[in-house]
Amino acid sequence: MNVLAHAANLGRGALIGTAEIVPGVSGGTIALIVGVYDDLINSAGHLVRGVVHAVRGTVRREGLDRAKEHLDQVRWGVVLPVGIGMLVAIVAVSALVAPLFEEHPVQTRAVFAGLIVASLVVPVRMVGGAWKGREYAIAAVVAVIAFALTSIPAVDPFDPPLPLVALAAAVAVCALVVPGLSGSFLLLTFGLYAPTLDAVNDRDLVYLGVFVLGAIIGLGSFVSVLQWLLLHRRRATLAAMTGLMVGSLRALWPWQTEDGGVLAPDDDLTGVVLLFVAGIVVVTAMVVAESVLVKRRALRGQDVLEPAGDEPVRDR
Repeated sequence: MNVLAHAANLGRGALIGTAEIVPGVSGGTIALIVGVYDDLINSAGHLVRGVVHAVRGTVRREGLDRAKEHLDQVRWGVVLPVGIGMLVAIVAVSALVAPLFEEHPVQTRAVFAGLIVASLVVPVRMVGGAWKGREYAIAAVVAVIAFALTSIPAVDPFDPPLPLVALAAAVAVCALVVPGLSGSFLLLTFGLYAPTLDAVNDRDLVYLGVFVLGAIIGLGSFVSVLQWLLLHRRRATLAAMTGLMVGSLRALWPWQTEDGGVLAPDDDLTGVVLLFVAGIVVVTAMVVAESVLVKRRALRGQDVLEPAGDEPVRDR
């Protein structure tokens, strides 16, 4: 792979990293659009399995042959430059977004809410065909649960418990598997979006170390489970995701107290509505781009996220 290809992958990683910082913008969607989604997901699976087999082989003295088999299948020429680009973008964009979230919370939440509302079309569309009563019921139940959870007063934004940080990271990393689902939005529903930005900007190694550990655990467990659910219980899983996004919009009501309580709109209603609409426009443009790409890939028999025809038999 030549220097130009490495530079292109650095740029792709920067785009994905930027998306991961903004709630409502899916890093998985950007990875799909720029053409590295399959390489990243497959390589992540092989990397995690390789590490697991390496540890198991060392402890049981069984050798490292199976670990090497998996590690050899990782597309290092893609994964490394994309990962570096993501890391650089996350650090750079965090420094820009954190002050906006702190100094202009109403306006920032309005934009984020618009991004999420527009993103709802992705899991709805991926269900495939008309929704049935079961999908509506699942989405409604999950939405109510998510609304209730996001109505709980937020934890201290400056001192979140580290077990919660690890759990949030493990769940948020699942967003990489499903284009349209935003990892930052999941962090926001946990009340850990601002603390995580602060940790990146302040180089809080303890927080970031726990976060990375949680993400690794998520890659090794939750992501595999989610991939299985998308294969075998696709419609129910995507309906649940839709309900999660709808119910969690409670966390993005622009006018809130410091502990997350709901307030009435203030005098700047027009400006907030315009920002909300702007968020919708941004994600709609990306969804259209993704849709065009998915159709092209489906024609080549390469599509894995939205297979043509009926949903898997086991999900009926």
